[in-house]
Amino acid sequence: MTEATYTPSADSEVTLSPSYNLPIALVLIAVPLLLVSPWVSLAIALFGVFLLFQAVTLRLVFTATALDIFRGEKLLRRFPYSDWQNWQIFWMPVPILFYFKEVKSIHFLPVLFDPKGLRDCLQQRQLPQQT
Repeated sequence: MTEATYTPSADSEVTLSPSYNLPIALVLIAVPLLLVSPWVSLAIALFGVFLLFQAVTLRLVFTATALDIFRGEKLLRRFPYSDWQNWQIFWMPVPILFYFKEVKSIHFLPVLFDPKGLRDCLQQRQLPQQT
């Protein structure tokens, strides 16, 4: 698997680069919340650390036929493009959530990878975007 954020061909395999923006932002937000509520601060900080671990260990790979999610070398899940109905990246100025709907289910993923590369890969594969 090659690591990249953009490829000119929808047929080639692309592994999105990780993005640590969301987890680090949550940990930083938790610091001033210590003054308001230590328990809320702790919960947000722990969630940020959990997302940081996920960003380090998970990889999204766009193949010619499916979006694959890997942890290390182990394939966790395959989402064939033929099952996709639509997708959307929420709050594009600061992307925090990636949504896509398949024929039988919907999925929400925190944006723990390069959001521009994600959008480019989805558009190259001409997957239907939610308007």
